[in-house]
Amino acid sequence: MAGVIAIALIGPLASPDSPDATVGLPYTPPSAAHWLGLDFLGRDVLSRVLHGGLTVVFYAGISTVAAYVVGLLIGLFAGYRRTWLETVLMRSTDVLLAFPALVLLILLSTAAGPGMTGILIATAIIQLPPIIRIVRSATLEQSVRGYVEAAVARGESTLAVLRREILPNIARPLSADVGLRFSWSVLLIASVNFLGLGLQAPASDWGLMVSENRGGIAANPSVMLVPAALLGALTLGINLLGDALAGGKE
Repeated sequence: MAGVIAIALIGPLASPDSPDATVGLPYTPPSAAHWLGLDFLGRDVLSRVLHGGLTVVFYAGISTVAAYVVGLLIGLFAGYRRTWLETVLMRSTDVLLAFPALVLLILLSTAAGPGMTGILIATAIIQLPPIIRIVRSATLEQSVRGYVEAAVARGESTLAVLRREILPNIARPLSADVGLRFSWSVLLIASVNFLGLGLQAPASDWGLMVSENRGGIAANPSVMLVPAALLGALTLGINLLGDALAGGKE
């Protein structure tokens, strides 16, 4: 996983060619000059792979952080202050969960207009319901513990109880879920890029590379297989890291 992250973050510095430069015939197989061959426009696949991971990590990270900031606040409130508003919030999340993620992403991103801003907002909204439910469930479990009741008896404010007593004690299950949410963000954003609704040519992006080069997999399989494998390795590695962090805190 660390290798995939390194490729995504510092790969552009090791790129042998410009990712947009045409250097030969389309779908030229791998050679000593071009280790992964050329794509459908004759651009160096290795150069585009080294540039294409940064957008994946950047956009997935932004949407995950945004979803978790909002979801954490709502989930903590819903789990600790059990009022009629909690019912409204939870029923709203149930409505969002009823829609297939990719269909909802396409609808929301189309409504927001072209560009990555709408896709990032849509991805964050899709991630909200499971985050809220997990945070609420963990908060409910902690809110009846003796140390929370003692803090309330001391006269501590709701914010202080949530920040000092509950949040540190729900960090373990959340640390595993953050990895899962990031992986989902990667897959969702890669999917819309594959469908041509996100980043547009000539942008370098692993999901977009898979879409652009579908017609040349027989001539140069690496043009699709390498970015697809890196996407898979990234999501798997993040999930394993989240599980390790969660297990290490037990």
